[in-house]
Amino acid sequence: MAAGEKFPTEVNQLNALPDAKKDFPRLVLVPSQVLQQAIKQLHRSWEGFQKLGHGFPRFKKYGQFKSLLFPQFKQSPVQGNNLLLPKLGLVKVNLHRPLPDGFTVKQVRIIKKADRWYASIALQCDVNVPNSIPHGHPIGVDIGLEKFLATSDGILVKPPKFFKSLQSKLKLLQRRLSRKQKRSKNYEKARIKVALLHHQIDNTRKDFHFKQAHALCDAGDMVFMEDLDYTVMAKGMFGKHMLDGGFGQFRTIVKYVCWKRDKFFGVVNARGTSQECPECGAVVKKDLSVRVHNCPECGFTTDRDVAAGLVIRNRGIASISTVGQTGIEMACADGLPGAEETKPRSKSKTRKGKTKKSKL
Repeated sequence: MAAGEKFPTEVNQLNALPDAKKDFPRLVLVPSQVLQQAIKQLHRSWEGFQKLGHGFPRFKKYGQFKSLLFPQFKQSPVQGNNLLLPKLGLVKVNLHRPLPDGFTVKQVRIIKKADRWYASIALQCDVNVPNSIPHGHPIGVDIGLEKFLATSDGILVKPPKFFKSLQSKLKLLQRRLSRKQKRSKNYEKARIKVALLHHQIDNTRKDFHFKQAHALCDAGDMVFMEDLDYTVMAKGMFGKHMLDGGFGQFRTIVKYVCWKRDKFFGVVNARGTSQECPECGAVVKKDLSVRVHNCPECGFTTDRDVAAGLVIRNRGIASISTVGQTGIEMACADGLPGAEETKPRSKSKTRKGKTKKSKL
């Protein structure tokens, strides 16, 4: 493309695919819908660069395009322990669990990680899953670098530091990779070893996060966490340790596990949680070196992170704004007259975009 030429639209590039197959015969080997999804993915990244302020789309060189999306199927592609994919035929897979009854396969994404291939199957079912209402025992969770998490019940979990424990081995493999000639067979072998080690770190961290999320759901019925932007915190002097902890991923996994197990999940304002006394509400200034909370007003003493978890729990209970829902089990009102018409106060919508001067 010339520098002054207008960037082609998504429709123009989709219409140009048949002519491109004549100029590049290798494109005929790829299913048409997979090529169309690649063009749509390119334009999503281009719109993100122009409208959302994302970085310039990076050119995918050899070996970097690692996913293929098959968007639709006439019938279920899962046949026993095989996947029937267009122009690929039957592909044997390790099916973790059978497909549940009543679900249909909407799309299949093939993902490559290191030298291994994964199939992500998206299912659809016409079912309405209601959001969990506040009920039962509340838990406030404070996460950090000194302790991975500390709950309001006094449970402390040490940070596992998956990346730091394997950093020396990763450094050795990367040094060996840098000495190989690029695109050679020895280079590919060394590159796969580095990718496998990164894959191992990612899998062990995610497995740890899921186990801790289920442990939190076992301990309580309401889980509250801080509303923090971990992407900004990862750019500081402790950026490597923040990324090693994967706190943003952990909060997302906790939210998903709570939804799956019918537990209530909420986020609270994180400002001053470590400087406030959970008993009397007094402000107790502490540096990072002070690991014990000792309130001079009421004399309450506990671990600093446990005190922060108590403050998070108190703020979470206050944000529910419904009297009598903490510490007890809620009765089911299904079938009673007018039960389907009532709405909990915790789901009331705020007046976004309206001011006192608004005529609306």
